[in-house]
Amino acid sequence: MKNYLMLVFAFVILSACQNEMKIGYVDNVKLVNEYQEKKDIETNLKGKIAQYEKRRDSLGQAFQLEIREAESKASKMAPADLQKLQQEFQQKEQILTQRLQFEQGQITQESRTLNDTLKNKVIKFVKNYGEKNGYNYILGSNEGGSVMFGEEKNDLTQVILDALNDDYKK
Repeated sequence: MKNYLMLVFAFVILSACQNEMKIGYVDNVKLVNEYQEKKDIETNLKGKIAQYEKRRDSLGQAFQLEIREAESKASKMAPADLQKLQQEFQQKEQILTQRLQFEQGQITQESRTLNDTLKNKVIKFVKNYGEKNGYNYILGSNEGGSVMFGEEKNDLTQVILDALNDDYKK
């Protein structure tokens, strides 16, 4: 009985060793940068940044105009009124700065959230692709060199990118 179990165990081990591992790799940078959803997100964020910059510049110009008008009147003001005016402008500047920092922070946070969501979506897609197509491993290459060399036939970047973009179009 022991010999029979050992023979079965040896057979299982040998057959497991006979199975060829199916391994592929993707260029992470190319996969993400050429993914249409990322391009759309970037376009959307660039539009929001442009709107923010336009609003910032407009508010800044209006504030500078208000300062110039106040400076022309300042020479005719009493010292107490001048001090009060300076305090008002300091408060306005502080409020304006806080408002602009808040808006900029919102855009930054939205960018981070969208990029994290996108990254997770791509990882999940690659995982599902690997499972559906019988891959044991799909490695990611990047500028840091996690895959230093891979045979061209194992490069799945374009195949997965096309599938990812097709899925996004739906």
